[in-house]
Amino acid sequence: MNRKNDNGQTGLVFFPAFDWAISPTHPEREERLLYTRDQLFEEGIMDLPQILQLEPRLCSLKDIARVHFCVPNIEAQATEAHLIAAGSAIAIADSLMQGEIKNGFALVRPPGHHAMRVAHGNRGFCNINNEAIMIEYLRKKYGLKRMAIVDTDVHHGDGTQDIFWHDPDILFISFHQDGRTLYPGTGFMNEAGGPLALGTTINIPLPPGTTDEGILFVLDELVLPILKEFQPELIINSAGQDNHFTDPLANMSFSARGYATLNEKLRPDICVLEGGYSVETALPYVNMGIIMAMAGIDYSNLYEPNYKQENFKENPKRMKILEEIVKQQYELFSRREELQDVSRKKAGSFMERQRHIYYDTDGITEVQQEKLKVCNRCPGFITIYSHASHGWSKGERVFCISIPNQACFRCQEEGRTLYEKMCKENEGEFQYIYLQDRVEDTHRQYDCRKQWERVL
Repeated sequence: MNRKNDNGQTGLVFFPAFDWAISPTHPEREERLLYTRDQLFEEGIMDLPQILQLEPRLCSLKDIARVHFCVPNIEAQATEAHLIAAGSAIAIADSLMQGEIKNGFALVRPPGHHAMRVAHGNRGFCNINNEAIMIEYLRKKYGLKRMAIVDTDVHHGDGTQDIFWHDPDILFISFHQDGRTLYPGTGFMNEAGGPLALGTTINIPLPPGTTDEGILFVLDELVLPILKEFQPELIINSAGQDNHFTDPLANMSFSARGYATLNEKLRPDICVLEGGYSVETALPYVNMGIIMAMAGIDYSNLYEPNYKQENFKENPKRMKILEEIVKQQYELFSRREELQDVSRKKAGSFMERQRHIYYDTDGITEVQQEKLKVCNRCPGFITIYSHASHGWSKGERVFCISIPNQACFRCQEEGRTLYEKMCKENEGEFQYIYLQDRVEDTHRQYDCRKQWERVL
């Protein structure tokens, strides 16, 4: 694994987003970070030589366009606060790659891991995906290829999963409360990746009430062995903190010290904050534990009110469930190349999936048809037909084409030709047609009504 400046400092970026809120009393509000900041300054953590505070910055529209098809455009989905949240993750990434820090934590909001490849609005408090934007930036600027995302949010990281569903070079591991009991109702073990990337999406649906013992068992017996075998160049922790036993939106039993131990074992290169809504009784302690673990500071005296270890013993029935999950998911990962080879035998064909996606925050319903061009040389390219409606509004109908970084010459040309054809032959079926060409690092958007193209 690529470890930069391993004896150096832990970089931190704070961005509370004072001017962005879903509503004044919404759980996703600026106090999520303000209490943490106060706690860190009060405890003197920010004065330690192991810590380096970095400045937030804006990401560019092109950084977002490498990842998302924003409808009708990026400006409609990403406020300045979103640009700074994603840009702050990129700031950590640059500092890491340039050897200024050994690892880093972007303590930012708004969060991003529910934002999918196509973005019509806000779902799960997310408009754009901070980690995914940072990963594609790292690929383009530094030439990185293989990376791993470990999503520790209590809610399944369905947006990040969607973005890298067809990418065999990005290992996505999400452990979360069982989707049968919590939003967004996904993240089951049979969600394993697209046909040419099978086995590189690993979902770990945890039973409600899982404690430190259960979560760290999964980490030791499944997550760490998979990471060791995959050998990513970087490990990114999509650091949701709502597995905590006091979180009002979930039903788990993880502690602040458990989070610290998880990060000490995982050794992420970069953490990016996601959820966590116990503003006063969890977040200051959890964030401090994570930072101390990343910086190599002794956290054995980390104290949090209302936590008594004897009251958080793991249930034997839950442990049996976790043991079976570990067994099944490690077998899936071990067979990934075999499973992908089976799909490649269908080279030349298109494989489809149809989905209904609900934007809970904005009340948008999306119908999506995705097609993957199966190729025996590369991960293929994808097309997405997406139709979103909002209440009585008919919404926008869009057609999207995405050419991945690893696309072979034939798939590149086929994807670009299809875009030109769709722009010329569209008979009013679509309002917008998009081409996301990661090979040439261009994003093209054609407005079918105005017959006008925008290129980023």
